[in-house]
Amino acid sequence: MKNLDLFSLGTPGDALDTAPLAERMRPLKLADYIGQPHLIGEGTLLRRAIAEDKLFSMIFWGPPGSGKTTLARILANETKSNFVSFSAVLSGVKEIRQVVDDARDIWESKKKKTILFVDEIHRFNKAQQDAFLPHVESGLVTLIGATTENPSFEVIAPLLSRTRVLTLEQFAEEDLMAILQRALTDEQRGLGKFTIKADEAAIRFMVRLSDGDARTALNNLEAVTSMIQSLPAEERVITAQSAQEALLKKALLYDKDGEEHYNLISAFHKSMRGSDPDATLYWLGRMLVAGEDPLYILRRMLRFASEDIGNADPHALLLTMAAQQAFHFIGLPEGELAIAQAAVYLATAPKSNALYTGYGQTKDLINKTGYLPVPLHIRNAPTKLMKELDYGKDYKYAHDYLDAFVSQEYLPEKLQGKILYHPTDAGFEKTIKERVHAWRRRKNDKETK
Repeated sequence: MKNLDLFSLGTPGDALDTAPLAERMRPLKLADYIGQPHLIGEGTLLRRAIAEDKLFSMIFWGPPGSGKTTLARILANETKSNFVSFSAVLSGVKEIRQVVDDARDIWESKKKKTILFVDEIHRFNKAQQDAFLPHVESGLVTLIGATTENPSFEVIAPLLSRTRVLTLEQFAEEDLMAILQRALTDEQRGLGKFTIKADEAAIRFMVRLSDGDARTALNNLEAVTSMIQSLPAEERVITAQSAQEALLKKALLYDKDGEEHYNLISAFHKSMRGSDPDATLYWLGRMLVAGEDPLYILRRMLRFASEDIGNADPHALLLTMAAQQAFHFIGLPEGELAIAQAAVYLATAPKSNALYTGYGQTKDLINKTGYLPVPLHIRNAPTKLMKELDYGKDYKYAHDYLDAFVSQEYLPEKLQGKILYHPTDAGFEKTIKERVHAWRRRKNDKETK
């Protein structure tokens, strides 16, 4: 028995032309696999095990699109063992028993071991995981599990002790670019027959939008090419601009049927920003008289308290929340006065958009750099496995130091030294600015000594 049809993951060779590009482009051989050099590079434990056909029970732990299933399929193609695969979403103890019975028959008749690949193994409950134990321990079945969840929490301890956890990482940007380039030129399984050209900036944009996920990167490429593959050959060119137009959703600015609604809220917001309490009260009254939802106005005021005032007056957010609670308690019409009180406070408070600007820059930075890994020394390490992987190693507990402050890096390595929050001299934010500058000076002093 090569596999269980009902639960099989299939192979890329079986994929139809209508299958998604990410499915068609799964590599069939280890030599074609791009990325994860710490696992399959020359001389690594897994590479030797594959070459010598001496696979051990293991669990692939990594984020979506990091190649867990692809690597398992490569094992299916390169091992001499019987390979069975099924998804934990679709199967249970009954199917596990069937696999074990078949594995025993194959061993007795052909002296051939069985490799069992379980996708999303974290979805199995304790009883289902327990069913594997005696057969993994006896060697009848070599278990390969795949999970996006931390095995320390999702896999039972007895099974975890009988397997080796292999951690897959997000694909590096250059690896994903190579994967997309291969998909563009592969004439059998990829897009090569369409002779599509793509400049480096376009490919890099699609890669960065995928956040290290190979499947998402290939889906991005497929979405963009679907818009041009029917054009004349000379027009089948992907540029950074065309990639952005294909992949980024643009929201409409206004609902044309409610233009006055947006005009009024805009006037209200800008009057508060301009520190004009009279205009603020007027536009607030216009909206309430017109029947605008008071909770909608309060939501906009809460946004304003953080966007336009921020830490220049931290009480602005608290007072606006208090107005929301007061209105909720009193209702119309008496509750309108609480809204008016908060609106005048917001209009007359010191203004700073430093928080708004800093957070906007933060989101832009994340979009450009993707989800960088958390530095090991500030990761949570509640389990033995995580400690063995150096989670939490060399972390300095701030309260053990003078003033509860210690010079230590908290940003990912690629972003160290990046400053996103620039407090102003407005209101209370001036005090925050002095504190922040003092901490930054102390940190820099420590680093330069």
